[in-house]
Amino acid sequence: MGQVSATQSIDIAATPDAVVGALADYNEARPAILPEQYRDYQVISGGSGDGTLVHWILQATSKRQRDVKATVTVTPDTITETDANSSMVTTYTVKPSGSGSTVTTTTSWTGATGIGGFFERTFAPKGLNKIQAALLANLKARVE
Repeated sequence: MGQVSATQSIDIAATPDAVVGALADYNEARPAILPEQYRDYQVISGGSGDGTLVHWILQATSKRQRDVKATVTVTPDTITETDANSSMVTTYTVKPSGSGSTVTTTTSWTGATGIGGFFERTFAPKGLNKIQAALLANLKARVE
């Protein structure tokens, strides 16, 4: 079993505080920026910042979905979502860049073994990169 990961970045013309604030707002901003691959989104507890517990189904392909129950950890420049149902961890790192911010998101998990693992390591990051890019584009449109 090896680590599988996907990473995307975007520059946003908004302060890091504004971007982190939007990413950490699981009640209003987060559901507004989620692309169509996120289904059945709900805040279980909290809703803003550290300690929030959220649930969604990530429909990666027509046949592959992941039931995510994520606990949120927030530091001044990073939001981490740790899935209780798998080894999946997603981080959003926000850094100052010029007059705005650069946001980088990385999702990683422990992949399968054998031939299934080979295909997962080969194709899953490409599909997830598209989902991440859509989420980041929606974030950019919301905060700029």
